[in-house]
Amino acid sequence: MGTDAKTLMKGVELTDAAARRINKIIAKEPDKDALRVSVEGGGCSGFSYKFDLVQGRNDDDTAIEKDGATVLVDEMSLIYMGGSVIDFVDDLIGQSFQIRNPNAVASCGCGTSFTI
Repeated sequence: MGTDAKTLMKGVELTDAAARRINKIIAKEPDKDALRVSVEGGGCSGFSYKFDLVQGRNDDDTAIEKDGATVLVDEMSLIYMGGSVIDFVDDLIGQSFQIRNPNAVASCGCGTSFTI
């Protein structure tokens, strides 16, 4: 599946706003060097995104790098995220990382849970 995962990853993008926010967060966490985004079962719509600051990479990780920021996605999560855009939004409702996933057919109001 390694080749398929690499092909899918080409469709995942990191916005400038997300890269800036990741760099700002990592600057305050000297023992971390990347943001890990993973997909887990659960949430009100079936799947949910999980965000973690991490140090180092796993063997099955694919990295998205932009302007010095790194996002890691494991191979299994990548199956559900092909074509996605990872963004950071700062609006009246609050600040959050958001994923616009074209594979999701439904999502919940919180924006972190989705159905494929």
